[in-house]
Formats: sequence, C-alpha cells, structure tokens
Amino acid sequence: MASELKTRINDELKTAMRAKEKARVAVLRLVMAEFKRIEVDERIELDDARVLAVLDKMLKQRRDSITQYEQADRPELAEQEKSESLVIQEFLPQPLTDAELDEIVDKAIAQTGASEMRDMGKIMGLIKPQVQGRADMADVSKRIKASLG
Repeated sequence: MASELKTRINDELKTAMRAKEKARVAVLRLVMAEFKRIEVDERIELDDARVLAVLDKMLKQRRDSITQYEQADRPELAEQEKSESLVIQEFLPQPLTDAELDEIVDKAIAQTGASEMRDMGKIMGLIKPQVQGRADMADVSKRIKASLG
C-alpha cells in the first residue's frame, strides 16, 4: 500500500521547486532520496508507519548534529540543521505533551506488569509504535527509568 505521507512530501517538493525555495527543495529531496534508498535496498514500498520512522530518524540526526555544532561553536551550521529540522517536522504528527507521554508510559508499565529495569525492553516495545514521530525515544527512555527507578 502506497504511503499517503510520502505522496504528500513529493507534492510539497514539486510546490517548493515551482516557488524556487532552494533550501526547502534541498531538504525534501534529501528525504525523498532516503525513502528511495530504503525501497531499493529492501525491495519494498514504504507505508506511512515506515515513512514516519524514517522522518523520526532524520529528525533525531538533525538534533544530534545541532548539539554537536553548538558545542563546537559553529552556530551557522547549527542554524542550517535547525532549518532542516523545521521542514522535516512539518510532516510528523503533533508532538505529545509531557502529560500525554507520562500517561502512555504509566499505562505501558501497568500493562506489562513491569517492576524493574530488565523489563525496559517490553515497555519500549509497547510504547514505540504509539509515539513514533511524536516523541523523542531518548526522552521516553528517561521517563521509563524514572518510573521504574
């Protein structure tokens, strides 16, 4: 089944090209190239869930780069990554609030009956599909550790 999200991103790319928005075109081409690479490598057609996972991964890469550039005192490169992040975020669902995230973590812990750190994998497995593209998994991990800790 073809991804509606992927189609939307491709349409946005065409619109950006017509509007001659060079920076936006560059980011969207990068995103589409990553989709194409995965489809060719794995001989599959991406569905919306996988598209979200790819976008989420690309956003995380940008966040990591921003941190590294800021530590290296390279504000111009950090700004570039921030602008790319904004374009990628447009296609991700609305981020979860702290309260919503805490509720999801608490429910998952209750569902799995988890009580110690070794149950972390079970909890993460349950939570990840619910929060894909809507929350930073490192943040989710910290919340689980705090709840179990």
